[in-house]
Amino acid sequence: MFSSNKGPNYSKIPINDYDSDSDSDDDFIQKEIKSQRAQFKKQDEGLEMLSMSADRLGKLSLGISEELDQQNRMLDNMEDDLDKAADNLDFVTLRTRELIKKSGGKKNCLIIVGLTLVVILLIFLIIYT
Repeated sequence: MFSSNKGPNYSKIPINDYDSDSDSDDDFIQKEIKSQRAQFKKQDEGLEMLSMSADRLGKLSLGISEELDQQNRMLDNMEDDLDKAADNLDFVTLRTRELIKKSGGKKNCLIIVGLTLVVILLIFLIIYT
């Protein structure tokens, strides 16, 4: 279908056939070309600004991502420390309960609290009399 290797066959348009309207047409065409070039230039400037904004947003998002990764590691470490502290607290609570049971239970604790209150009352009476 397109087996011919020859380029397109254009005929030259004679310059003398133009009248005064052709000069105004040329002016119009030149104005349109200038207008299109100005629009292209504005679009290129806009695209350049958009590209710079996209680069800034990309760098900003990478910074945020790195910050979030660091904070996630910190939260994981804090969670591990909290788990260790909770385990230690459970161990101490269990040992305290065992100690209270061995020493006579709640009865002895109540006696200690009562005697402490009596001592505080006596100190208060000595100071104010």
